[in-house]
Order: sequence, then C-alpha cells, then structure tokens
Amino acid sequence: MVRGHVQGVYYRDYVAREARALGLAGHVGNLADAVSVEVYVEGEMGAVDRLLERLRDGPPLSRIDSVEVDWRDPAGRAAGFEIRW
Repeated sequence: MVRGHVQGVYYRDYVAREARALGLAGHVGNLADAVSVEVYVEGEMGAVDRLLERLRDGPPLSRIDSVEVDWRDPAGRAAGFEIRW
C-alpha cells in the first residue's frame, strides 16, 4: 500500500513499467480514498526489494508519505503485470 500524492500523477504507469522491467508479476490500482495505491507483486525476492525501493521514489510529480508492506507466501496466481482501473 502506497500513500501520498500518488493518484493523477502517473504512479500506476510508473509502477507497472518498473515491475515489468524487473520481471515481476502482479497488479497496481488506485483505491477509492484518492490518496492510496495498492500494489500486489510476485517474483524473485531481490527484484521485489528493488521494486520497493522504487515505490518509495515514485515518478517526479508524486509525493510518497508511506509504503506499507504485507509479506505473504506467493500465491502463484499472477501472470504478467497489469494496471487495474
């Protein structure tokens, strides 16, 4: 869960591009509160760690207040990385 100024600043596109470049699967989507984006990702642990670093940076117009991580065993249900609307 990423909170801050993350909606309307191409944050989902940024996350999708970075996740795909790292070979990760999952999805990213805005939440109804207008200040949060949910990211679900599966993949190699080193790549997930690199994505977490990039989530904290974000694209130029974003402002990241917090990144909350809920670690779980991979479900194996993700194929590719998609943006959810």
